[in-house]
Amino acid sequence: MIINLQKFIKNENKYWKELEGILGKFEREPDMQMTIEQVKRFHYLYQRTSASLAKLMTYSAEPEIHQYLETLTARAYGNIHEIRKQPHRLYVLKWFFQTLPQTFRRQVKAFYLSTAITMIGVIFGGFAVSFDPDSKAIILPFQHLQGSPSERVAEEELRVDDRLQGVKMRGATWYMTHNTKVSIFVMALGITWGFGTIVMLFYNGIILGAVTLDYILATQTKFLMAWLMPHGVIEIPAVLLAGQAGLVLAGALIGWGRRSSLRMRMREISTDLITLIFGVGIMFVWAGFVESFISQYHEPILPYSFKIGLGIVEFSLLILFLSRAGRKEEKEDA
Repeated sequence: MIINLQKFIKNENKYWKELEGILGKFEREPDMQMTIEQVKRFHYLYQRTSASLAKLMTYSAEPEIHQYLETLTARAYGNIHEIRKQPHRLYVLKWFFQTLPQTFRRQVKAFYLSTAITMIGVIFGGFAVSFDPDSKAIILPFQHLQGSPSERVAEEELRVDDRLQGVKMRGATWYMTHNTKVSIFVMALGITWGFGTIVMLFYNGIILGAVTLDYILATQTKFLMAWLMPHGVIEIPAVLLAGQAGLVLAGALIGWGRRSSLRMRMREISTDLITLIFGVGIMFVWAGFVESFISQYHEPILPYSFKIGLGIVEFSLLILFLSRAGRKEEKEDA
C-alpha cells in the first residue's frame, strides 16, 4: 500500500528511467548481447516496474504515470519474450563456425560407427585385390581404374597440356552435384533402419581399399597420395558425415531402448540431420573445386610434394575445425 504517493514516485522514478534506458539501447542496437548480470538487472527492473504499476492501479490520480508505466512494462515484456533474429550474414557465419561443429561432436558416436564400417570395407577391398587382381573389373566402377596403375601414371606424367581447359568449372560442378546426391542418398537410406547406409559405406570402403592397395602394389604410392589427398581429405570425411547423418536417423527410428515416441525422437534429431547434410554439401563444393583444378593435374604440371602438402594442410584444418570450433560457446552455454 502506498502512503505517500509523491514520495513513492520520486523513489521509484530512477528505476523506471534505468529500465527505459536499457530498452532504448535494445531498440537502437537489435543485436546487443547482455551479460548474465545485465540480464538479471534487466529482469529485476522489469519486475519492480510491474509492481509499481500494480500499486498505482489503485489510484485514479496521475493518469500520465499510469500510461507511462503501462507502456514501459509492455516494451520490457516484448523484449523479454521476443525471438531476436540476427542479420542473415552473421547467422550463416554463426551456423558454420558454431552450430555445424557442435552438431558433429554431439553425434560423434555415429561418426565413429560410420568410420568403422568404411574401414571394414577398405580392408575387404584391399584383401580382394591382393588375392584376386581380376576382381578389379567387378569392384571398381570406373574404367580408368581397372587398368594397370603403372601404365596410367606413365601416361599422366607425359601430359604437359591443360586437358581440362575450358571445362574445369563444368567438371567441378559435376563433382559437387554427383557427390552431394550420393551423400543425400546415403543419409536417406537411414530410413531402412540403417541397413542401406551401412551397405553404402561398406561399398565405398571397398572401392577405396581396392584402389589404394592396387596402386601400392604397383609401387605408385606417391602418385596415389598426390592424386587423392588434395580433394580426398575433404571428400572422404564428407561421405563419413553423410553416413553419420544416416546412422543418426536410423538410431531415432529404432529407438535404442528410449521410451519417447517416434515422433518426438524424429523431432529431436531433425535439426541435426539438416545441419550435417548442409555441412556435407559445403565440403563437397570445396572438394569439387580442388579435384577439378588441382587433383587432375600431375607432374610435371603440379609437383607431387605441393599436392601432398596441400592435402595435409586441408586435413589438419578440418580436424581442428570439427574438434575445436564452437567450444567456447559450448562452455558458456553449459
